[in-house]
Parts: sequence; C-alpha cells; structure tokens
Amino acid sequence: MATSVKQNGNTVAIVTMFFVFAMISFVTNMAAPFGNIWGFRYAWAGMAGNLMNFTAYLFMGIPAGNMLIRYGYKKTTLIALAVGAIGLGVQLLSSVVGDNIIVIGGENPTTLNLFIYLLGALICGFCVCMLNTVVNPMLNLLGGGGNKGNQLIQTGGALNSLAGTLTPMMVGVLVGTLTKETTMASVAPLVVTGIVIFVLAFIVISFVKLQEPQANLSNVKYERSPLAFRHCLLGIIAIFFYVGIEIGIPGEMNAWISRESFEGAAAVAGSLAALYWLMMLVGRFLSSIISGKVSTRAQLITASSVAIVLVLFAIFLPEDITFQSPQIDMLNIYSGEVPMKCLFLFLCGLCTSVMWGGIFNLATEGLGKYTAKASGLFMMMVVGGGIMPFIQDWIGRTAGYVNSYWLVLAMLVYIFYYAIIGSKNVNTDIPVSLEDELDPRDL
Repeated sequence: MATSVKQNGNTVAIVTMFFVFAMISFVTNMAAPFGNIWGFRYAWAGMAGNLMNFTAYLFMGIPAGNMLIRYGYKKTTLIALAVGAIGLGVQLLSSVVGDNIIVIGGENPTTLNLFIYLLGALICGFCVCMLNTVVNPMLNLLGGGGNKGNQLIQTGGALNSLAGTLTPMMVGVLVGTLTKETTMASVAPLVVTGIVIFVLAFIVISFVKLQEPQANLSNVKYERSPLAFRHCLLGIIAIFFYVGIEIGIPGEMNAWISRESFEGAAAVAGSLAALYWLMMLVGRFLSSIISGKVSTRAQLITASSVAIVLVLFAIFLPEDITFQSPQIDMLNIYSGEVPMKCLFLFLCGLCTSVMWGGIFNLATEGLGKYTAKASGLFMMMVVGGGIMPFIQDWIGRTAGYVNSYWLVLAMLVYIFYYAIIGSKNVNTDIPVSLEDELDPRDL
C-alpha cells in the first residue's frame, strides 16, 4: 500500500514537472519576438530582452540551488511561479505606460516603457532559472538517474520544445505585420494569458502533494563542493558550451541569411532558424522514446559526433551550391534558395536536442546530496547562451559568418570529449548518501 502511494505521488510530481518544463519555454521564447517589437524602434534593443533573460541565470543560479536545499522542490517551484507572474506583470505594465516619458534624449530618445519591459524580462529570467533548477534534478531523481532519469528529462524537453515552437507563432498571430507603430499592447493578450497560467499553476501545485525526490536537505553537512567531482566540473563547462552551441547555430545562420540581397531574405532566415528548433522538437521526442533502452552516454557520443560532421560539411561545402528550403504554411515557414550549408546547420537541431538532458544526467550521476547544489551551478552556466553567441557573432562580422562556425566546432569537440572520457565518475570515494545524516523519518 505504501509503495502504491509513493508511486502515485511520483506520477503527480512527474506530470507537474512536465508542465513546468513547458512553462520555462513559454516564458523564455517570448523574449525574441517581443524583442522584434522593440528592435523596430531601437536597433540595440532587439536582443536586449533575451540578454536580460540569460543574465538572470548568472546571478540566480547559486541562490536557486540554495533554495532547493532550504525550502525543497515544491516551495521553490511556487516561489518561481510567483516571480514569473510578477515578471510578466511588469512587462504588461510597459504596454500601459505611455511612450512619451523620455529617459535618455538624443536623435532617437529612449523612453521609460522600454526599461520597464527590460526589468520584466530580467524578473522572468529569475523565474525560469529557478524553474530550471527544480525541474532537471527532480525529473532525474524521480527517474532514479541513469537511462530512466534521462528519459524523463528528454520527455519534458520535448514539451519544452513544443511550447517554444508555439509561442512565437502565437505572437505572430497577435502582431500580424510588424511595423514601427507596433507596441507591447499588441501582445498584451498573450502576456495576460501567461499571468493567468502562472497563477493557476501556483494554485494547483499548492494543493497537490508532491513526492519530494530527496529528504529535507537543510540540515545536511556538505563536506565538499560538487566541483570536487571531476565529471560534475567538466559537465558544468560542457553545459556552458552547449547553450552557446544551441543558441549560436540558428542565431548566426539567421544573421547571415537575413543580410543576403534576395527578396524576403529576413523571412527565409527566420524560417531556417524555426526549422532548427523544429528539429530539436523531433530529436527530443525520439530521445524520450529510446532513452529507456539506449544509454545517455551512447546518445551523447552519437549526437556530438554527428553534429561535428554536419558542421564540417557546412564549413567546407562551396557556398554556390544551393537548395530550395522547405515551406510549411501551417508554421509560417517560408521557402527560398539558400546555400546548402544551411541544410546541415538546421539539421544540427536533431543533435543538440539531446545534449542538455544528456550532459545534466551524466554530470549529476552519483552526486547524491550534492545534486541540488550542482543544479544551481549548472543554471549559472546557462549564461553561455549569451556569451558564446556574442563571440561567434563578432567572429562572423570580422572573419565571415561561415568561419564563425569553427567556434561551434571547437565546443562540439569538447562535448564529444566529455561524453567519451569526462563524464566518468572518478570520485566514487566521496560520501554522498543522506541516510547516515538524517532522521529516518525524513527519508
């Protein structure tokens, strides 16, 4: 009977974390299309909201891990949902505040509502950082680590990608044709929907009894740091590079093709980036099916090696070899004649789709009581999604867009090394069990 109750509790917890995984992408993927609205008025502001989202990880990663230790998974989730509702509320406020309040003057004066929006984006970044800190270790622990833990993370990742695909589409429906007159008021219905979802999720999770995957960690003694585990330290570096790869591949492709001279180049460039994210959705879905039987390490080795080959093809293939990119009317994906290199780049989405869950799963394997602290460190390294694409874009503007992918190749080689060698736990002598430190009633 006790086993049945525990299984039911685990099922509720797993379903709840799947929902949270989707919410992470829903909030994160608002930044880019919202940024397009501001980018029409201020050239520098197009990626500013995205930058604020990623910057939040740098400051919130370790505090979020400490919150897991002090408050547990459920309370941390509730705090994150409340912060998310506030962040979206602040973004909504930017659509209400008039744009006649000038903060910085000049030929193109910057108005107060832009900075209110950026503040809201930063607050939302704190929210998704906390949610990410909760959902990844919780699914891994609920699955018992190993292949099953990775399978749950990949299933949640598939829902994450689905939400990430739908969010820009919903923004496009609300905005229609983007002009200089378009404001945040145009997307207010979507922001309000997000606030309502966060509030409802807060209420539901408040009343749901979640089965915590670990006992109360607030009284646990931590003799070492998660960084004492070599596979965790190298995994944290791998996550930093991975997020740079994930964002850099479609981002630089978008920048490259959108600056081409043919008609509709920007729309085609955005469509190629959308195809990359669609490939990530397909890859995560397939991984969620096979992860129960195919080891995490095998998947990461295969994905990183194939990605290396695809990027090499993209670098060395002559640019005058072209193909007609696919058109998918339902997803507003437009066709155009583009270099064949782009085909190999958006196919990389199939490979990058499994890397986040695979790296996290391998890097936290065998950490025991150190898992929550490690999760906070992982969240800090998501800032790589802001730093590495920035460096790649600088290379692209100075040495050529195709040459910028040598940086991506170098990062992929590191992830391949991590999958082959760096992911092995060589510090099994460090005690990680909770059973020797806690009252049996807490276990």
